[in-house]
Amino acid sequence: MNRADADRCGARALRSSIGKPVFALCLGLFAGVVQAQAEVVMPGKARELSSVAERIFRADQPLLLQVRTLLKSTQKQASIGSGFIVDARGLAITNYHVVSQYALEPETYQLEYAAADGTSGALRLYAIDVVNDLAVVRLEAPPDARFKAFEFDAAAVAGKLTKGERMFSMGNPLDLGFGIVEGTYNGLVEKSYQAQVHFTGALNPGMSGGPVVTPKNRIAGINVAKRVSGDLVSFLVPAEAAYRLLEQAKKREEMDASATRKEIVAQVLRWRDGFFSALKTEGFREAVFGSYRAPESRAAWFDCWSETNDNERPKPKTRINGSSCDTDIVIYLDDNVHIGSAKIAHTHLKNVDLNALQFARKTSDYYKNRRSFWRDGRTAYDCREDFLSGAAEAKRPVLRLTWCARAYREFPGLYDFMLAAVTQDRPDEALVSNLAMAGVSFEHAIAMSRDFLTLLKADHDLD
Repeated sequence: MNRADADRCGARALRSSIGKPVFALCLGLFAGVVQAQAEVVMPGKARELSSVAERIFRADQPLLLQVRTLLKSTQKQASIGSGFIVDARGLAITNYHVVSQYALEPETYQLEYAAADGTSGALRLYAIDVVNDLAVVRLEAPPDARFKAFEFDAAAVAGKLTKGERMFSMGNPLDLGFGIVEGTYNGLVEKSYQAQVHFTGALNPGMSGGPVVTPKNRIAGINVAKRVSGDLVSFLVPAEAAYRLLEQAKKREEMDASATRKEIVAQVLRWRDGFFSALKTEGFREAVFGSYRAPESRAAWFDCWSETNDNERPKPKTRINGSSCDTDIVIYLDDNVHIGSAKIAHTHLKNVDLNALQFARKTSDYYKNRRSFWRDGRTAYDCREDFLSGAAEAKRPVLRLTWCARAYREFPGLYDFMLAAVTQDRPDEALVSNLAMAGVSFEHAIAMSRDFLTLLKADHDLD
């Protein structure tokens, strides 16, 4: 709360250059206003809906927690989120990103909870699931202490909830106090490699890690994120993932602070290998851009958008048409490191009213701009530029390439890669192509780049 909003929230905007909607982690670390979802009901139903939410909140409020990360040196909160008790011994569930500062730097931070009745105390970390953004903590209490706890909904754990079911989300946004929001379960998000529930309800920062329950007070999901470019488009971690992690936590002792970072890295590397292996296995298909053929992923979890300058006035001297596809995935490690995205973009340039030299300059300038398309201002890339000879028999044009990489200093084995390519074979037509991957292995990056470049083709005759 003492840093810039977007930075402190660790928001990862996945926006294409063509106006793609923004998705951001709702990290619960900056201002938000709790809003009840507007619902059109018949007059006779208004009291019924209100009474359900009232009953749930009255029963569940004692089980809710505000989860605070404190800076040890000042004993002031550095971040806040929500959580909820799920075991009589005092085990509670929250998001990994809510406790990530402590998990990665236990010598600098400590965890604390605040309950609705005004009590507070220390929290101990028992289990983490970085990929599903979950953590299990335990309230520090006497050995014989017993807590009331939430129960999981059996249908939610089995993945058998029905679209349209009413749900109730709870949490504590921006330290305003605990509240409840009514919404609708809309099943798992389509075109997503990661399982996430689409929840039509107003999640706000500070609610991250809070519970989402059925009308019978059973856990159906966990608050995690929202789409900031839409209204009431929010996301939940499926109940099954939280239930599985809780069962693991029940069988283990408090996590060794010195080994927590190693566990985080191990989990991320396992996910990295699975995701990018699946991406390579899916392979590429050919898409047509003017006289060129270019690769697009066959994977179903890519979201693609198009762009054109045909509607510009005055009429453009170079016609530009293109597409951009990405995976809309965010695996959060810390405020500055988010991995798992893969992006592919192609832009076709066609000369309309320029001479050959002017068009070549236009193409070169566009290519230079696209080389920095996915740079985020954090750590500099190490880049190499060269030319790749075409192969007439394979209809591969001559390409000018820029290939960039950077390693994650604090997370060994993770790299960001960025590839930009432009054709160098015609005076009136060109194709600029981009491939970017975040948190990939060096080996997968090389293999994907090789496949990508092999499929860049030209339908016209090569000189």
